[in-house]
Amino acid sequence: MARITFWFEFASTYSYPAAMRIEELAEASEVEVTWRPFLLGPIFNAQGWATSPFNLYPAKGANMWRDLERTCAELKIPFKRPTPFPQNGLLAARIATYGLSRAWGVAFTKAVYRTEFGDGQSIDSPTVLKGLVADAGGDADAACQGALTEINKLALKQATDQAIALGVFGAPSFVTDDGELFWGNDRLEQALCWAVSSD
Repeated sequence: MARITFWFEFASTYSYPAAMRIEELAEASEVEVTWRPFLLGPIFNAQGWATSPFNLYPAKGANMWRDLERTCAELKIPFKRPTPFPQNGLLAARIATYGLSRAWGVAFTKAVYRTEFGDGQSIDSPTVLKGLVADAGGDADAACQGALTEINKLALKQATDQAIALGVFGAPSFVTDDGELFWGNDRLEQALCWAVSSD
């Protein structure tokens, strides 16, 4: 079966629609998806950026928010701009790293995105995240404890290092088994086609 790795970051705006639609599209294309959280902070820091480029370049940011609003409306998914932006998604990424080896991981990941960009709520609260784990069918206390272990923290760091080694520079990114990299929600279909054709 063809496979694709979905690299996502919870501060990434366009990872929201990608996360909401990748399962259905991948299933229709008979492509297996591996969900991989990573951190954009180290990548941005290497460019000398202390925040999102959408904040650094106001015209680009304004266009992105309007485009995301249109994209969500087309997909019929809710959208509300979170404040502040970007959100602190470190704990959420650690929980996702822990949870994606368990049955509730994908549901939790999608719930974080819906909370952040669908409801416009903060995702840095342990209480909020525990509720999302429970709603996804996981053990909230065990998830938070597991997320904060040194081995899990290291796993997220190693995932970020691996993403950088693959050439990932933004999110969402999709990497096929032959190493082809596709960047952006609008390249998801192309990535799936490539995965099938190169399988």
